[in-house]
Amino acid sequence: MISSDQITGLILAGGRAQRMGGIDKGLIPFHGKPLIESAIARLKAQVGPILINANRNITKYASYGYPVLMDETADFSGPLAGFSVGLKNCKTPYLLTSPCDSPLLPNDLAQQLAAKLESGTLDLVYASTKEVDDKIWAQPVFCLMRSNLEDSLKIFLSTGDLKIDHWFKNLRSGTVIFEDAKPFANVNTPEELQALEEASN
Repeated sequence: MISSDQITGLILAGGRAQRMGGIDKGLIPFHGKPLIESAIARLKAQVGPILINANRNITKYASYGYPVLMDETADFSGPLAGFSVGLKNCKTPYLLTSPCDSPLLPNDLAQQLAAKLESGTLDLVYASTKEVDDKIWAQPVFCLMRSNLEDSLKIFLSTGDLKIDHWFKNLRSGTVIFEDAKPFANVNTPEELQALEEASN
């Protein structure tokens, strides 16, 4: 069984947040505290080491006491750039990724993904959610992967493709469907932030 200390948690805070007016999403207040604090609090019990992927406000992120990793690719290449630098610095057998702007992420995320990863000969397992209309929606930035995928991702990125689902298709990947989509809600606009605060009171 995969234990929490075998998993490194990677919080993705490296994006541009264009729909938020370009402000650094991880530092936006949610219930009075920066969003990154909710992500750390939710992940802490589920993983061993924690890493933060950020490209701005490095000193602020470093103040939480975890290593802060900047993308090694230029121009905000999206989540895969974060995955890449996370894998490079991961010293445990598994890496769990989660965005900084989903403050309600499930407390059993690692456990559920690990169970699926172990049940098959899989390299990577990502979350999916069942929406109100019963559609299944992939949540690819919430995923658990084996830390030996660094070379696979490096080769994929060298092709110029940045699409996360395209890389997953190159791997033995699977998904876990979470019945409740609310914990995966993320914040892309000030309105969404306000709605999420109200819903989580």
